[in-house]
Amino acid sequence: MNCLQHLLKEPPILAGSRSMRRPSPLNLAMVRGGSRRSNTVKTASGASTSSAESSAMEPGAEKSDTYSTNMTQAMGAVLTYRHELGMNYNFICPDLIVGSCLQSPRDVDKLREIGVKTVFCLQQDPDLEYFGVDIRAIQDYCLECKDIEHCREEVRDFDAFDLRLRLPAVISKLYKLASHNGGITYIHCTAGLGRAPAVALAYMFWILGYNLNEGHQLLQSKRPSFPKLEAIKLATADILTGLSKNCITLKWKNGSCSSVEISGLDIGWGQKIPLAYDNEKRAWFLERELPEGRYEYKYVVDGNWVCNEHEMKTKPNADGHVNNYIQVARDGTSDEEKAMRERLTGPNPELTKEERLMIKEYLEQYTEQ
Repeated sequence: MNCLQHLLKEPPILAGSRSMRRPSPLNLAMVRGGSRRSNTVKTASGASTSSAESSAMEPGAEKSDTYSTNMTQAMGAVLTYRHELGMNYNFICPDLIVGSCLQSPRDVDKLREIGVKTVFCLQQDPDLEYFGVDIRAIQDYCLECKDIEHCREEVRDFDAFDLRLRLPAVISKLYKLASHNGGITYIHCTAGLGRAPAVALAYMFWILGYNLNEGHQLLQSKRPSFPKLEAIKLATADILTGLSKNCITLKWKNGSCSSVEISGLDIGWGQKIPLAYDNEKRAWFLERELPEGRYEYKYVVDGNWVCNEHEMKTKPNADGHVNNYIQVARDGTSDEEKAMRERLTGPNPELTKEERLMIKEYLEQYTEQ
């Protein structure tokens, strides 16, 4: 599981050590054709089958429907992915593409034809198994071709916390490969709507010199998607000011239930952590160390998802859902570090030339455990 074991091996660079608008609903099945660098989705197959016809004739349509539903619920935006229609992608910059997953070695040839030299995969094994993708066949074919390199840096799907922790390692590898291989880099997750756009945007912010909001606008104009901006902001601040943790305690007072779990926090919405029951205090408790940031979560009490009325709650989202949340601060922060984190996690974060140079040097020297 990609979680706290992916914290940085080398100590982060310390500050001072050196002198959304919500995207419109997107249905990739309905966005077809277009020129190579247009802002419409390029499909590798070139087929013109409609969404309704595809759902009726394609055996993978039901899996795509389920994945799209899960993605919409997890990401908080209406997003649709049709795996049965084949690989789709967009040029974000002349040498940077964001797209959906390769499905077979044939897709490698399609990318070679447009000048791709690096395929950068963010998928985990469960992502590949769900749609039956044979990643080994794709990797082996890339090795056989010799003019294109396949690299895999896993990030957990629908998990902003894992993305935050993994970004330094992921961007370090991406930066080194793109610099070495040249040509065009193809970044993909499963649908190319969450993890891949976020990694591309972090690369644009840290390496290519874009302001984060300007890069986000460019990305959205080319490929409407839902990258987790907060994860990129926090990862940026973590590199420049350090990644430290604080212990938090969550409590469920009702002692009459038989089980209490929590979902969200740093583990994502697809997993749960059990709380321990204290007989003396007649309550359920969870203690956990978390890096600085804001975390949403929900209790699962005897199988029912509920909020704790005694803890802070979010405002209802577009679907009317409410979660608990906690804001984690860290101890011993200097005024300079606090001001930097506030700026980098604010509404319009920008990097100074010195800060971007510090990040580049850090990524060049980065080694992962």
